[in-house]
Amino acid sequence: MDVVYNHTAEGDRTGPTVGFRGLDGAYYRNTGSGGYVDVTGCGNTVDVSEPQVLRLVMDSLRYWVEEMHVDGFRFDLAPALTRNGPHVDLNGPFLAAVHQDPVLREVKLIAEPWDATGEGYLVGRFPPLWCEWNDRFRDTVRDFWRGRAGGVRELASRFSGSRDLYAVEGRLPLASVNFVTAHDGYTLRDLVTYDEKRNHANGEHNRDGTDDNRSWSCGVDGETDDGAVIALRHRQAANMLSTLLLSTGVPMLTAGDERGRTQAGNNNAFCQDNETSWMSWRLDPEWRHLYDLSRTLLRLRSEHRALNQPRASAGHQDVTWLQPSGHEMTEAAWHDPQTTTLGVFLTGDPIGVDAWGDGCRDTSFLLWWHAGAHPVDVLLPASRADHYLEVVRTDAVLTGEKLEPGGTVSLLDRTFAMFAAVSG
Repeated sequence: MDVVYNHTAEGDRTGPTVGFRGLDGAYYRNTGSGGYVDVTGCGNTVDVSEPQVLRLVMDSLRYWVEEMHVDGFRFDLAPALTRNGPHVDLNGPFLAAVHQDPVLREVKLIAEPWDATGEGYLVGRFPPLWCEWNDRFRDTVRDFWRGRAGGVRELASRFSGSRDLYAVEGRLPLASVNFVTAHDGYTLRDLVTYDEKRNHANGEHNRDGTDDNRSWSCGVDGETDDGAVIALRHRQAANMLSTLLLSTGVPMLTAGDERGRTQAGNNNAFCQDNETSWMSWRLDPEWRHLYDLSRTLLRLRSEHRALNQPRASAGHQDVTWLQPSGHEMTEAAWHDPQTTTLGVFLTGDPIGVDAWGDGCRDTSFLLWWHAGAHPVDVLLPASRADHYLEVVRTDAVLTGEKLEPGGTVSLLDRTFAMFAAVSG
C-alpha cells in the first residue's frame, strides 16, 4: 500500500487548519522563525522525530498490517521521514523504530528514496530490510531507447541489478525496484507519443508536472495516423516493457501500461477525476500486443530461474555480454558512446544447486537490445546451443522456425529480441 506520512494537506502557515495544526504545531518541522520546514514540496513536513508523531505513524502502520492484512508499504518521499533535526539520519528514530518492531520488520518495506531536496536523494543508501524505487533504472531505459544513453554500460548495469548502488552494503538485487513509469508522470504509451507535457487542464498554466520526461514522440508530437510512426511507437513501448520485465531486481509495472492506457500527455493527472486518470478495462486492439507481451514475459520470468536470479553466481559465469559480431564486449566497446547494440547470454546450465546439492538446470537465453536508427545484423553464438528459437521480437511476428547457431539475424532499428538457446 502506498502511504504518505511525510506531509499533510494543511500546506504552509497560510493554509487552512484542517488537522494537526489545530492540535499542536509540533506535528510539523518548524524553521524557528514562524514558518514550516518544507522538504516535500507541499508546504510542510511532518516531524516523525517527535515521539508522539512517531507513535502515531507506527500505530497506523501496525493497524494496516495486523487488522487489514496489508503485505507491505511504499513510503512516499521516505527521506523526509528519516530527518532528525534538519538533516537526514539513517540511524534516526523512524528507521530504528521500524527495524525494532516485531510486526513491521517482517513486511515489505519500499522507499521512494528522495524528497524535494538534494540532501534527500538517497538512492542506494537505505539499510537492509528496505527496497527502493530505482530512478536510475527508469532514466537509463528511457534514455537508451530514445538514443540518448551515450553507450550501453549504464543499461547493462541497470538491467543486471544495479550492483553499483546496492551491492556495496551487501544488499541483494531485490533491493532494486525497477520501473519505467509510475503513477506520477507519463504512462508508457504517452512516453512514446509526446515530447512535451500537456497539463493545461490542471489549471496551473502547464507549469505543474516535471519537464524532465526523457520521452520521445517518434517524430510527431501527439496522436497521429501516420502508420510508420505508430509502428515505431508500438515497438518502442514493447522495447521498454521487455527491458523492465526481464531485469534483475523487482519489476514494477504501472497499471494500464500493459494495455496502452493514455492520459493524453498529462503527466500530473492526480487532480483529474475523469477519463484522464481513470482505468479503462476495455482492451484497445491497437495496443493488444503489449498485453500479450506482458503475459509472455511474466510467465517466462516465473518459470525460468535463468531470468529470475542474481547475476554472476559464485564460481560460475552465468552472464556473457556480447557485441553484434558475437564476440564478448571489449573495454573499447563498453566505453564507446556510439555503441547502440548490446547482447547478453544468460546461462541456464547449471545455475546454483537445489536442496539436495544437485546442479539446477534451465533454458539459456540470448537477449539483444538495439537502439540504433538503422537495422543491424546480430550473431547467434555457435558454441552455445544446438539451435535457437525466437521468444520475443518487437520488430517481427514469431515464425517458430529453428535458427542455426553461428547464423545472423537482422533486427530493425530500435528493436528488442530474445531467443531461447536449445541443447539436445
